[in-house]
Amino acid sequence: MKVLAASWIAAAAMLAGCQTVSETYDRIFQGAAGPGRKPAALVELKPAATLKILWQGSAGGAEKNVFFPEVSGSIVYAASAAGRVSGFEARSGKAVAQFDAGQRISGGVGAGAGLVLVGTPRGEVLAFDRNGKQAWKAQLGGQVLAPPAAQDGTVVARAGDGRIYGLDAASGKRKWTYQRSTPALSVRTHAGVVVHRGGVFAGFPGGHIVALSLPNGVVGWEAAVAVPRGTTELERVADIAGPPVVDGQRVCAVAFQGRVACFDITRGTILWSRDVSSLAGLAVDARYLYVTDDKNAVLALDKASGASIWRQDKLARRGVSAPLGFGRYAVVGDFEGYVHLLAREDGSFAARIATDGSAIVAPPVALDLSSFLVQTRNGGIYAITVQ
Repeated sequence: MKVLAASWIAAAAMLAGCQTVSETYDRIFQGAAGPGRKPAALVELKPAATLKILWQGSAGGAEKNVFFPEVSGSIVYAASAAGRVSGFEARSGKAVAQFDAGQRISGGVGAGAGLVLVGTPRGEVLAFDRNGKQAWKAQLGGQVLAPPAAQDGTVVARAGDGRIYGLDAASGKRKWTYQRSTPALSVRTHAGVVVHRGGVFAGFPGGHIVALSLPNGVVGWEAAVAVPRGTTELERVADIAGPPVVDGQRVCAVAFQGRVACFDITRGTILWSRDVSSLAGLAVDARYLYVTDDKNAVLALDKASGASIWRQDKLARRGVSAPLGFGRYAVVGDFEGYVHLLAREDGSFAARIATDGSAIVAPPVALDLSSFLVQTRNGGIYAITVQ
């Protein structure tokens, strides 16, 4: 299976054998856009709010991977490509745990069922207790690029070939496997699955979203977010590259060269859709759905109808992350480590803060009602508050 990393130009280069997958992926998220297409300069702003770093820590570099910080109770967990897993006290940033996974890590961190979970390039899921003692490891069929998830005694992990595994949280033994056919060309993605109230929701190459039963992997429903179009493999790429988002009685997803759509969470019937192409992903808050499109514009849509509210396009080619809906704002990071705060009502820039200068690829993660987390490519963990 060939893998598309991020853009038409990059994909064409890969098909011609000019770049490896990891080189292309890294190139895009560091903002390289080709001759004459430089990343947009930062616009001047009149701050309507203040961003302040509450604490910062170091987890170690991600290299070519994308790592997501995980909040589990009062601890923030983060991982590095070299295999280090770190735990920070959520309120103070004090280092309270650190252990070595014993090998390199390509997907993480997940937490649940009393476990800290990571995935490896060898296709293994490693489970540790909160003190760093390894509980078990399980072999999957391909490289693990996304954080495993755990709920109700089951660990759910996704392999790089698209297969999803349900593992027993106590032993790591395989309970079920879900597999579907994939097209010849697909987007390289670090998006895993969403586990919610006994269901597992995942997007796939070809533009489909699937709802599985957590205990046994049985398919509850399947729906099309996008339909591949065109005559070539490249034109027909319509993959869901980010994780779905569950919001009450709806689940929403967005596809590259496709659409953003919301579905009834129980039946899978479509509620609305509209044409949007995204490689980064989406988020929701109490009123809106936010999505970063493939031109690095941030869009706000009415989450009940899909109607357009605003579009912020002044971050073009800056490697913008998926958004976080956060109170009166939407939050995104970029390829130079800047965090941008956008006003919920009109998308205007409300505040900006710098981190360590390396890319923020994973979306920001809410820490509490007044602060959120970002993790940089160089391994910086920043807890940031809005004032």
